[in-house]
Amino acid sequence: MRRSRIITFKIDGQDIGAREDETILELARENGISIPTLCYLEGVSAYGGCRLCMVEIKGSNRLFPACTTYPDEGMEIVTNSDKLKTYRKQTVELLFSERNHICAVCVSNGNCELQDKGYELGMTHVSVPYLNPNLPVDASHPYFGLDHNRCILCTRCVRVCDEIEGAHTWDVMGRGAEARIVADLNQPWGEAQSCTSCGKCVQVCPTGALFEKGTSVAEMSKKHEFLPYLRLMREGRNGGEQ
Repeated sequence: MRRSRIITFKIDGQDIGAREDETILELARENGISIPTLCYLEGVSAYGGCRLCMVEIKGSNRLFPACTTYPDEGMEIVTNSDKLKTYRKQTVELLFSERNHICAVCVSNGNCELQDKGYELGMTHVSVPYLNPNLPVDASHPYFGLDHNRCILCTRCVRVCDEIEGAHTWDVMGRGAEARIVADLNQPWGEAQSCTSCGKCVQVCPTGALFEKGTSVAEMSKKHEFLPYLRLMREGRNGGEQ
């Protein structure tokens, strides 16, 4: 059963009254409070993997992901402390250091959510060693390409392919820094029989990891405003979630 009790709590000192079936992130955005995210995407399930949306809750030493945490009665939440700013900046630095993000030659330069978060959080350099992995580019698909060097493992492509398109072409193979996005049990994307070539995964990718062939530097602009509508249509077709 869905939770529907009305509760009151505080976010950054602001009194909030809401249903308890909404997450901290959803309620913050509804009330004009900005919390940075990368893996979160309206219209698909929350993943909580990027850890950019972490918030503080009074009375706990832990940090909590706002996208998957529900508020309780009387809770006091902080979204923008010095501790959180430092944590988020370090998180973005680690994302840049893990793969090979060369913005100057990326198709999404100027239209990249990872790049935007770096600017927003005041990142001027990376203070940890770069891993510089030797990663391939999968150009086997006739319309799209996959550059593992720019993937941040947000799993947006996995979730939109599974929950919206219903194909489940994408999945994650491996663990930690060795994890990779793979198509059809690690087949070249162009040989993945489950792929419908719909391009939804490309449109929701926050970086230049998934791109349309033929786009040059800074030409790839992505749109995912269609997702909430498609999600509602799919739920209506299936009789809604229980």
